[in-house]
Amino acid sequence: MIRASKPDQECTMDLNRRQFFKVAAVGLGGSSLAALGMAPTPAFAEQVRHFKLTHTKETRNTCPYCSVGCGLIMYSQGDAGKNVKQSIIHIEGDADHPVNRGTLCPKGAGLLDFIHSESRLKYPEVRKPGSNEWVRVSWDEALDRVAGLMKEDRDANFIEKNAQGQTVNRWLTTGFLAASAASSEAGYLTHKVVRATGMLGFDNQARV
Repeated sequence: MIRASKPDQECTMDLNRRQFFKVAAVGLGGSSLAALGMAPTPAFAEQVRHFKLTHTKETRNTCPYCSVGCGLIMYSQGDAGKNVKQSIIHIEGDADHPVNRGTLCPKGAGLLDFIHSESRLKYPEVRKPGSNEWVRVSWDEALDRVAGLMKEDRDANFIEKNAQGQTVNRWLTTGFLAASAASSEAGYLTHKVVRATGMLGFDNQARV
């Protein structure tokens, strides 16, 4: 008699001499076949598979969409060759970020498609007056053009005093739209710089 016990119940199984030898022979035969290399092939679930992000490079960033400013972890991969640009293969929420704690909305979860989209704008472009085409320019040229146009407009429309002779230092013909995903410190510095020019039209992209 063979008895197997559990914490909450007890069960017994009766075997006579002949049945006991049959069970022992089957177990011995199975172990002998396995020792001779005749064991069945392992199941696919038991095979070791490499984690797809094992050899990737992690880069932390901020989601560009709304004013929440969720944290991201971008995983890029390349062939490790010199001067070879890596490609982003996976994006997920940053579990250590105090804003989203690893979660992402549907737009943030689809950032990988946005990054690899063929219609994504990657470089500054300008459309000159009278033209119907956008022409790619360098970042230095774009920044110089923006700064030059701002100075030209400010010099022509700056208001130092109002009709009562009071000093106001206003610039009303140009506005500034700040980035919603910027940090509080970056937003504060942006506000100080814009106000220092006399500009009153100042808003944040999160409100648009």
